[in-house]
Amino acid sequence: MGTVSRQKVLGKVLPLENGDCLTRYEFERRYQAMPQIKKAELIEGVVYMASPLRFEPHAEPHSSIIGWLWIYRIATPGIRLGDNATVRLDMDNEPQPDALLRIDESLGGQSYLDEDDYVAGAPELIAEVAASSAAYDLGDKLKAYRRNRVQEYLVWQVYDQRLDWFRLKEGRYVTLEPDKSGVVRSEVFPGLWLAVSALLAGDLAKVLTVAQSGIATVEHGAFVKRLKGS
Repeated sequence: MGTVSRQKVLGKVLPLENGDCLTRYEFERRYQAMPQIKKAELIEGVVYMASPLRFEPHAEPHSSIIGWLWIYRIATPGIRLGDNATVRLDMDNEPQPDALLRIDESLGGQSYLDEDDYVAGAPELIAEVAASSAAYDLGDKLKAYRRNRVQEYLVWQVYDQRLDWFRLKEGRYVTLEPDKSGVVRSEVFPGLWLAVSALLAGDLAKVLTVAQSGIATVEHGAFVKRLKGS
């Protein structure tokens, strides 16, 4: 008996389960009917549900990424920062990334807030903390982000002490490499600088200093002027 038929017989929405193959509409229906679930994603038509999140391999690194992006956001009017926001990416993909940075649609951003207040379309930048989910963060999820033209994608592999920063170029992701000082510079958000080696070493004071240096650049100032003039 098919999913729709079973729902009619039972008179209720079926539970959301890890590994379910669903349409985006059915995924949303089941997710919304289970408010006790805090994070579930639809990636290439398959449901992924997060296990309880441990502090060191996920919660603390997650806070560091949000803090770094927040510094940039407050210095850059017109930039929107999201923490675990649902993204209606396409009909087979509805991720809930750890962090996203987007240019407001009124200023030419490629994503927008739809009538349900969800992000629709591809944010310019997405970041994921991959403590134990590196396989799908760097597999099907990466493919979905690339196909939908997420311009930059960061994956922090905590156990491997590695951070990959991908940039979409000519339809494929290429890795942005740190300079000699261990700093990676965004090509989409001028002045968004990350001291990768310092972040991996837990030197958040240096991460802050480098982030502030990027914001102080002429390039960032010119970007802010462009946004204000849109």
